[in-house]
Amino acid sequence: MNLKQLLRSKLTENELALVRRSFDVIGSIAVIEIPKGLSRKQKLIAESILRSHKNIKTVVKKAGSHSGVFRVQKLRHLAGVKSKEAVYRENGVVIKLDIEKVYFSPRLSSERMRIARQVKKGESILVMFSGCAPFPIVISKMSEPRKITAVEINPLAHRYAEENIRLNKANSIQLIRGDVRRVVPGLREKFDRVLMPLPKGASPFLQYALRSVRRGGIVHYYDFLKEGDIPGGAIRKIDDACKKLNRSFKVISVTRCGQLSPRAYRVCVDFRIL
Repeated sequence: MNLKQLLRSKLTENELALVRRSFDVIGSIAVIEIPKGLSRKQKLIAESILRSHKNIKTVVKKAGSHSGVFRVQKLRHLAGVKSKEAVYRENGVVIKLDIEKVYFSPRLSSERMRIARQVKKGESILVMFSGCAPFPIVISKMSEPRKITAVEINPLAHRYAEENIRLNKANSIQLIRGDVRRVVPGLREKFDRVLMPLPKGASPFLQYALRSVRRGGIVHYYDFLKEGDIPGGAIRKIDDACKKLNRSFKVISVTRCGQLSPRAYRVCVDFRIL
């Protein structure tokens, strides 16, 4: 049952027209959007979700946009247990985090599995902007990499990553806390695969990925693009970065892995360094 169906007997037709059909669930926490026209009904909506979903213990609403270096989002408690710490499960792994202080998207579950399925036995992998380690842990558990190096600037996300590695016994992961721009140039290794899942356009960091990947290696570059600029907008940025470093590349695939608005998407370009 979607949210509109759930609230049909409790809201007017005009109010129902404002309701978002779906919401994110992270562990036992539901994260919902409340349009301005429904602010007086937000408690009713939250309590309706609690009553109809036994697995949900807390309902919070988005109270701002993702912002700052850590790309976190202010959340306001509406109903249920007053906690913003979640234990989330996907693809056979467990991820613990504070959903207000650590960036995380449950909508990337399929994308994390898509990447993990590409990893070959014995690969060395660099995950930039690794957060509380969902990409590294899913890859570690679903494939057989030799080593995963994960770099994250948010100290709280880093601490959760340490805990998540222990929870999942993902011993092939090396965590490094710090700024990618400072950490990555000091790594004395060329990687078979580099992931760039920054929760905003990652183009300023392409130079660090290109310097870190071996010849023949693969980069997964994430960007946010309007529909009419897919995939050209991302490929132009990759091409510009490669030209500056005298590197050549070949696009393997382009994947839409999230919709931000009716005509804007999160896009991943998988490309190989030649």
